[in-house]
Amino acid sequence: MTEEIERKFLVISDLFKKEASKSYVIKQGFLNTHEERTVRIRLKKSVGYLTVKGKSSEDGLSRFEWEKEISKTEAESLLALCEQPIIEKIRYEVNIGHHIFEIDEFFGENRGLIIAEIELQRKDEVFEKPEWLGKEVTGDIKYYNSQLSKQPYKYWK
Repeated sequence: MTEEIERKFLVISDLFKKEASKSYVIKQGFLNTHEERTVRIRLKKSVGYLTVKGKSSEDGLSRFEWEKEISKTEAESLLALCEQPIIEKIRYEVNIGHHIFEIDEFFGENRGLIIAEIELQRKDEVFEKPEWLGKEVTGDIKYYNSQLSKQPYKYWK
């Protein structure tokens, strides 16, 4: 069990793809999307994960997270029970300085949305901002994956 500190940004170009050290497909769904907690099922490559996340801090920078690895078969069975739509995306990992940016390019009903996240050790930690990084959306709930499953990007005005 940990407290996760992360910041989220919109991505303004696909230049990050040339800098990516790896990429992989992720499918994920939510068994529960209550404002106090979310329960997520994720299938990344052939490994499944069950994750519980708590409510975000007031500034949106941190929240409780607990995660357990599960089998691919278990993840596929649980994904079938999840709220619809299931989120599908390609995650790219880009090393910038001493940090790793995780960039999610969404598909399906969230096609066109690209979000970068960086995990930090401290809320005030300094990090290098690459040229493809756009507006910060940390703490803006509509960019949470749990909300994208309820109100997909294609329906935004």
